[in-house]
Amino acid sequence: MTDSALKSRKNFRWWLIRVPVIDRYIATELIAPFLFGLGAFSSVGVSIGTLFDLVRRVTEKGLPVQIAVEVFLLKLPDFIVIAFPMSVLLGTLMAYSRLSADSELVALRSCGVRVWRLVLPALAFSAIVTGITFGFNELVVPAANYQATITLERALNREKPPFNESNIIFTEYDKVRQPDGNKETVLKRLFYAEKFDGKQMKGLTIFERYQGNLSQIISAESAVWNVAKNTWDFFNGTIYVIEKDGSYGKIVRFENQQLQLPRTPLDLAERGRDYGEMSIAQAKERLAILQQGGDEKKIRKMEVRIQQKYALPFICIGFGLVGATLGIKPRRASKATSFGISIVVIFGYYLVAFLTNALGQMSVLSPLVAAWLPNVIVLSIGGFLLMKASR
Repeated sequence: MTDSALKSRKNFRWWLIRVPVIDRYIATELIAPFLFGLGAFSSVGVSIGTLFDLVRRVTEKGLPVQIAVEVFLLKLPDFIVIAFPMSVLLGTLMAYSRLSADSELVALRSCGVRVWRLVLPALAFSAIVTGITFGFNELVVPAANYQATITLERALNREKPPFNESNIIFTEYDKVRQPDGNKETVLKRLFYAEKFDGKQMKGLTIFERYQGNLSQIISAESAVWNVAKNTWDFFNGTIYVIEKDGSYGKIVRFENQQLQLPRTPLDLAERGRDYGEMSIAQAKERLAILQQGGDEKKIRKMEVRIQQKYALPFICIGFGLVGATLGIKPRRASKATSFGISIVVIFGYYLVAFLTNALGQMSVLSPLVAAWLPNVIVLSIGGFLLMKASR
């Protein structure tokens, strides 16, 4: 063993010695039920969410078994991430219930150890799992989900091209001052392409509006993005200039015309990943593209999803607090009872999360509040239970 390895080992041992015995003891008690919960919840989730569907594809559509196994393994990290917070809840509840049932917590409290001090190891453990969950959800899950999708599509001989083949629609909005002085959001531009082959858009129609009135219509057989000049090159088309009274003012036919239009239609045509296949950075890039289009519904949905990616790992701390405070209560609880209590708490959390997510997308709640409110509720319940147990 090298000198650096020996030094690292000594430092680790020194760190362990400095950790209070009570913290090490409770942390050790937490690990086994946490791993039990991780295995149980992951197995149930992946079985319901992926395994049954893969078995159906193998029997009905001839999906090779080795491909099914590969897709199954690629989808597993997605369910492990969901299982992390659930396992923290189950692990803390089972560990503290066992300590309480064996009167170990009573003995510690009789020695003057306060309730909040007993819960502290659970919170530290939950914080560590929070970091693991966040890293797993950012670095592993998006890539694995995307690879699973590509692998499955190739195996079924229906791989999608890396772009949308037809009906490319891009809408751009602008704020126009009304006669009463208020600004109102109105359509500025509508870009439509009938087909896209990966390089060239065909069958284009563009409606341009100025100050709320239709100003011109552009129709062309095809168009390509000019990278060098950062413009669109339109071919074989017509420009119809519209007067304020709605009549045609001028009609211009062209064989090749460069127009200063946004590149966003090309970005939208490129095949994007699903939400579960994107990291936070990729989701923010997609959001920037959506914001150029002005589709408020899609923008709002993506904003809520991004906040949920931040919020999900931190529910581990809330579940850790709730599980520890529920387990501290003096009673004899079996594994089945702890599992049942965990299911009820988890169901309640996801029900609230579903409702706040819907309210966020409906603009009733801000994306930040919609994503984080369920966490705040769980933490508040945990704090209340902690105060009650401390009396």
